[in-house]
Amino acid sequence: MSMRNAIECGASSAAGYQRVRDLPKLLPLWPHEMALASAGDHARLLARMRRALRIERQRGIAGHWAYDLARHAQLLRAYRAETADYLQRVKGRGRASKD
Repeated sequence: MSMRNAIECGASSAAGYQRVRDLPKLLPLWPHEMALASAGDHARLLARMRRALRIERQRGIAGHWAYDLARHAQLLRAYRAETADYLQRVKGRGRASKD
């Protein structure tokens, strides 16, 4: 899948995603960790989400009793939405510096 298709899939699957409402159900986060004042904060959040996805995948592959398919799907949807948001943020910042 190309990067453009991945972004489009992330944007379309993230239609109902809201960070403040959905993310605390998926990851243990403090409110200030969801504020994302800078692109660096956003990148750290994405790294944390990738780690959570990797752990959830490993649970599923191993057949662990704590694996939850619904949580895995919600986490993936949130990750795609956050990735699309991050790419737009970085892309917008790149345009502002070129002008």
